[in-house]
Amino acid sequence: MKISHLFLFTLLSFGMLAGCSSKPGDNSKPQTNPNDENKTTENTKSKGTIAISVLTMTNPFFKVLAENVEAEAKKHGYDVIVTSGEKDVAIQQNQVKDFIVKKVSAIILCPCDSKSIGPVVKEANDAGIPVFTADNACLAEGVEIVSHIGSDNLGGGRLGGEAMIKALGDEGGKVVILDYKSAESCLLRVQGFKEVINKHNEGRETGKIDIVSELPGEGDKELGFKATEDSLQAHPDLRGIFAINDPAALGAYAALEKAGKQDQVKIVGFDGQPDGLKAIDEGKIFADPIQLPDRIGRQTVQTIIKYFSGAKVEKEQLIPTELYYGKGKK
Repeated sequence: MKISHLFLFTLLSFGMLAGCSSKPGDNSKPQTNPNDENKTTENTKSKGTIAISVLTMTNPFFKVLAENVEAEAKKHGYDVIVTSGEKDVAIQQNQVKDFIVKKVSAIILCPCDSKSIGPVVKEANDAGIPVFTADNACLAEGVEIVSHIGSDNLGGGRLGGEAMIKALGDEGGKVVILDYKSAESCLLRVQGFKEVINKHNEGRETGKIDIVSELPGEGDKELGFKATEDSLQAHPDLRGIFAINDPAALGAYAALEKAGKQDQVKIVGFDGQPDGLKAIDEGKIFADPIQLPDRIGRQTVQTIIKYFSGAKVEKEQLIPTELYYGKGKK
């Protein structure tokens, strides 16, 4: 009996041990390393949110800029909020206030108005949220912009002046500027354009280029159309138009075509967006200083990441433009 009891006890013990082991196909969970789980969570968790408010989404330039901000930010582990002020500074101010309430990590602005945006930028400063500007700078006093990233608009305007001189040749003639005075970037384009034209006119008796008017095209196709119609009525012998962006330039061409003066008046635009480049290739626009919204978007986010790392960033980063006369033309 003692031997039988001992034998039974041994069998039962073996069965219990066997029941505790994992077998293929059972429902027991494999052991995991808690450190591995934490590592996975850290890799997928957002580092924060970068918010951007562009000037308008009706201009392809800002769509490209915003798309590249979003792609670059996500590559670095940040969520992105994209909004558009649609050229209304009051709308943009409310968007920035919302960014502040949401406690975003950084704000990127393409100001609808370079000066009027100041007070809400100050609110972001007071909340400790770093503000960066892209394409269009902030000219308000008493605010802190960490860095401005944009095209060399002054240099681009000078290139526009060179293109206009080439377009009009030895005859020169009357020129109208379609401007956008609330945008710092456009003010610089016009400034650069005038510098080159004024220098061209120095000491000349003939072949001068006479800037007869500056009208508000506001970077808009419809307003560019209307401003050009008004210009043709005031100056039937008009020979040139400098538009501060492609939409205004395309609106100007539509007005010239309607009046049958598309061959008389040469247009120099600005941007180099797909519609503008196509118009240049088709001979509707004479030339464009080309800017790079994709690069501006990426470089702005890269500057933010650099700033977050504690490294020093430049207050202003300008990206050169270049003239485009059409495929195979110089």
